[in-house]
Amino acid sequence: MIDLKLLQKDFDTVSKKLVRKGVDATLLEELKLKNEHLKSAKQAYETLQAAQNAMSKEFPIYKKEGRDIAELKAKLDENKLKIADALEIQRERQEELESLAMAIPNMPDDDVPDGEDEKDNVELKKVLEPRKFDFTPKEHWELAEQNGWIDFERGVKLATSRFSVQFGMGARLERALINFMLDFNRSRGFDEVSVPAIVNRTALEGTGQLPKFEDDLYKMQDQELFLIPTAEVPVTNLFQDEILREDELPKKMTAYTSCFRKEAGAAGRDTRGMIRQHQFHKVELVAISHPNESEKIFDEMVQTASDILTALKLPHRLVNLCTGDLGFGAAHTTDIEVWLPGQNTYREISSISNTREFQARRAKIRFKDGKKNTFVHTLNGSSLAVGRTLVAIMENFQNEDGSINIPEVLKPYLGI
Repeated sequence: MIDLKLLQKDFDTVSKKLVRKGVDATLLEELKLKNEHLKSAKQAYETLQAAQNAMSKEFPIYKKEGRDIAELKAKLDENKLKIADALEIQRERQEELESLAMAIPNMPDDDVPDGEDEKDNVELKKVLEPRKFDFTPKEHWELAEQNGWIDFERGVKLATSRFSVQFGMGARLERALINFMLDFNRSRGFDEVSVPAIVNRTALEGTGQLPKFEDDLYKMQDQELFLIPTAEVPVTNLFQDEILREDELPKKMTAYTSCFRKEAGAAGRDTRGMIRQHQFHKVELVAISHPNESEKIFDEMVQTASDILTALKLPHRLVNLCTGDLGFGAAHTTDIEVWLPGQNTYREISSISNTREFQARRAKIRFKDGKKNTFVHTLNGSSLAVGRTLVAIMENFQNEDGSINIPEVLKPYLGI
């Protein structure tokens, strides 16, 4: 959640930052109005409380002078009722402002490039040269069918569209990739953690998926429980409503989970193959950081995800997201896009974000900074989306006859 104290102190600066991220001016005006209502409610309460304090101080004077205190007591009792009403109004105004603020995205960092969508993202660098084929490379769904690795039709039979079944080497490679990624991340200092694939509403509000993205989530019938869209949700919320010691920071974690998304906002996109599935596997990086260290850890996370692709010998590039393509909770994001020769383009395989205090404020994750409690910074990123990595291996390591070579670093995990 955005800093409401900062909003009250400097509304114009906050609103300018939010406009860069595409927040509607009408919504900002409503936010400003509710902020002013809360200010007025606080002032009314403080005025009544000051009057109460002043009248209370007159009691000893009245007694000393031998005056009747009945009238003064009546005024105090009447004012006490007004204070109770004013306090309730202040609470209601606070709730109204916080409720609206929950739908407001994080402010982008000042150095995030302006732009409307992914076409305005800025390439930072390319890693590894794409292979030059002496034949026309096939797309992964054609290779999957030819090799018997992935069955899309049986996925539909078992569930619905955008589900698939991995067979044989396809299933083994998927498992090998998960183990390889977890081992790699552990070698870079990220502790492995295993978390539930079902979370409650509070957890999803903490990381920003709710209330805005409820239509994209799978919800349990008659329960306030949801299938996770990413391991970022349960891993970050491990420390929900906790005050950590400063010497506990940073907490760097990695987790493998299945993830579930309705892809409600992606109708008609990537309908073939494994690029955009309703259920997919992902290895995630999450960090709970001291504010002074979050940029350093962000760079570590980007490098870790990139180095996995390098170890797999998969060409990729790093992209700085513009304001229009930045996620709801992100202050800034670097995407990693892997080269897919069958599609002749780079496609996102990882998205690493620093949310600054945004998630920590919502989830109430703090640390003891001297005598005061301070919000941590939270960071998250894919390392990597397993299905998309499998797609990249298939397309980049294919041979003219449709067979697929196995990356050297995965062979020990396959017993080859």
